Amino acid sequence: MPTSIRRAVFLATLPVALVGCASTVVDTQWRNVELPPSYLRGATVMVSCETGDDVLRRICEQQVSADLSARGATPVFAAPGTVAAIQPGIADAQYLPAARGSGAKAVFSVTVGASSASVSPGMMLSIGGFGFGRNSGGGIGVSAPIGGGQVSNGYSANGRVTDVASGRLMWSARASTPPSSDVNAQLADLSKSVLDAAGKAGLF
Repeated sequence: MPTSIRRAVFLATLPVALVGCASTVVDTQWRNVELPPSYLRGATVMVSCETGDDVLRRICEQQVSADLSARGATPVFAAPGTVAAIQPGIADAQYLPAARGSGAKAVFSVTVGASSASVSPGMMLSIGGFGFGRNSGGGIGVSAPIGGGQVSNGYSANGRVTDVASGRLMWSARASTPPSSDVNAQLADLSKSVLDAAGKAGLF
């Protein structure tokens, strides 16, 4: 088969392959064996979302704080300039001084990034890396259109709970949502899925 035809067939199959699952799912979850029952119930919790897009960050933090409040926790945010650069060795250690200053029991941090894409015909794709917040990973790159088309991204959220007193990671889960043009709805679904997973793990 000529190279041009093979390339065309490959690109034509990408939209189907990249759409993925049809609903938001929790991909994986980890729980510290020393996690006390109802650890976050009634607790003050510092919230932080990490992403390269400031609008996504604000939507994420607003949604996560609302979902925490609905489950009986009191969300707080770090004051500007109180979070230092990321520190190696301890999960989300950069938030701990600000969290202690606000009287928070734990830090609930969420890293958000694009994880999949649905591409209409007429777009050329490249598979590469993407960066968000202080983290980076594999992702999907989209080159200039060669005949029109629209790209819808799917996002993933990695939620983590770190104990402020000890600095230990207590729980973590990752959820992903299928590609959609409604980013607000995706972030709402991701926040709910991550918080629901935390509830099932006994944090509330």
